[in-house]
Amino acid sequence: MIWICLIFLSKSFSQSPQALSRIGLFLNDGVMYSDKYITPATDAAVYQSSSGWMTSPKKRKLYAVTLGIYGNAFFVPQSDRSFDISNSEFSFFTIQDLSGNPVSTTSGPVTMPTSLGGQSQYYLVGQLDDNNQIIMESPNGVNQESIIYPYLQGSISLWKGFEFAVKYSTKVNLKRGNYQVYGFALKHNLNQYFSGLNKRKINLAALIAYSKEDISFDFIDPITTFGTLGISKINGLVSTTQFQMSVSKEWKNFELMFSSIANYSDFKYEFGGEKGTIDEVITINNQTVREEFNKRLQSIYKNKYIGLVELSGRYQFSKFYVQSSVAFGKFVNTNLSVQYEF
Repeated sequence: MIWICLIFLSKSFSQSPQALSRIGLFLNDGVMYSDKYITPATDAAVYQSSSGWMTSPKKRKLYAVTLGIYGNAFFVPQSDRSFDISNSEFSFFTIQDLSGNPVSTTSGPVTMPTSLGGQSQYYLVGQLDDNNQIIMESPNGVNQESIIYPYLQGSISLWKGFEFAVKYSTKVNLKRGNYQVYGFALKHNLNQYFSGLNKRKINLAALIAYSKEDISFDFIDPITTFGTLGISKINGLVSTTQFQMSVSKEWKNFELMFSSIANYSDFKYEFGGEKGTIDEVITINNQTVREEFNKRLQSIYKNKYIGLVELSGRYQFSKFYVQSSVAFGKFVNTNLSVQYEF
């Protein structure tokens, strides 16, 4: 996922209006490309954070505590592993193949990997001025058909059918990046108000949750005549508010649950990594290259509503539970856990 980036800047490079204008076009192309590259991964992060929040909609005894170890598996669809892009979409760059041959403007779009995709087959080339050129290999993806990671989740039952839950994962290493999720939720049992449901062992509950997802990828690690740009990583920062309605039916030790989930997510993006040494030579609007990049990334911040459904089965033996769930929507996400109830 590293952009092999070579910026050939001669010692005669100056911050003339023309040169700064070309740098501005370079930044705009970088932001446009970043949007296409990382958005599939941040969309997928919402699905991963949404699953498994409710272990059961039934009302528990006061102060009952449940702790669980969870394994989450997200399956990357083929359609989100790549995107098409053409020369006409760039203001600064033109596309070359790995042999250095320009891609014809009449040959149509080429296929590039997203952050969830595989290996790149192209360079992006741009000219700052007569003496200075930028050549980049477009970034690779994680190249994984599934993303699997563990996390911990616990809950405690409160008064009047309320239950408080938290989930937390350490920073999980992907092949070329990291993923982390944490959050909390509040559940309220509803079938306590309907005696007929209790007699049929049907449980009903509502849940509201808030989670933070942080997904990062190696992006550009350039070495230039004057040093680095300081944008070797790109982060997708997602805040998700989730509303969930769940109904379940119990048969002895087995419980089958169906959930309808609606999410509202706020997506932000940020370049990071070690500070760029090129800042000693070039500044843009009195800001470093990375600061200007991050300022322009605000143009691709977005908010999204996402709906999905989840089917879950839970089996009890003694005080242990084994639970499996699968969530459907644009993506498919599965979850397997072992829980202990005190």
